[in-house]
Amino acid sequence: MDFVPFVKEDFEVFQIDGLEARMDELKKRVRPKLEALGQHFAPTLSALTGDEIFYHVAKHARRTVHPPNDTWVAFANSKRGYKKLPHFQIGLWSTHVFVWFAIIYESPVKEEIGKQFLQNWQQIRKQIPEDYFWSADHTKPDAEKQKNLSDEDFQRIFQRLQSVKKAEMLCGINLPKNEVLSMSREQFLEKVDETFKTLMPLYQITQKSTV
Repeated sequence: MDFVPFVKEDFEVFQIDGLEARMDELKKRVRPKLEALGQHFAPTLSALTGDEIFYHVAKHARRTVHPPNDTWVAFANSKRGYKKLPHFQIGLWSTHVFVWFAIIYESPVKEEIGKQFLQNWQQIRKQIPEDYFWSADHTKPDAEKQKNLSDEDFQRIFQRLQSVKKAEMLCGINLPKNEVLSMSREQFLEKVDETFKTLMPLYQITQKSTV
């Protein structure tokens, strides 16, 4: 399945009222594009990580009332799921597309991963570009550019991962809607590919902590 670039109507899906109506449009408009991105990037990530990587398109199956405000495809080294594992994501809110490396609250080895990151924080800060974003909550669109974080702020992200049950850590890029709409298919895929390569050192650190 070939990836067809995102268009204005894909972002407008999140303005539709009601769970059923929004989910219908998500399934029709956005999910096929996420499936295509999954098929495109799973082999790339398998080659980059040295692990067999599987993709998982968000189904939002647990929702009974509130419609989703974002959606995504996630990539992890398990066919069964991704939430407990270090993983990559491509997805969108109404305002932007995100490409993340993520550790979310379900991870059973979050504390150990936090320790590994804290031990390597200076190296990580050098390896990750200053215009990349960091987030502590995958359910919110807000994120902070690395260049705006002090060394103390930066270290706090990893300390929190060790000590706070609901703590999360996401790193990557946010592409504003208008920028995405101006990109060709090739430009978009190249940008995502470049981002995954840039984030790969984070994945490699986590593999020392996973069981």
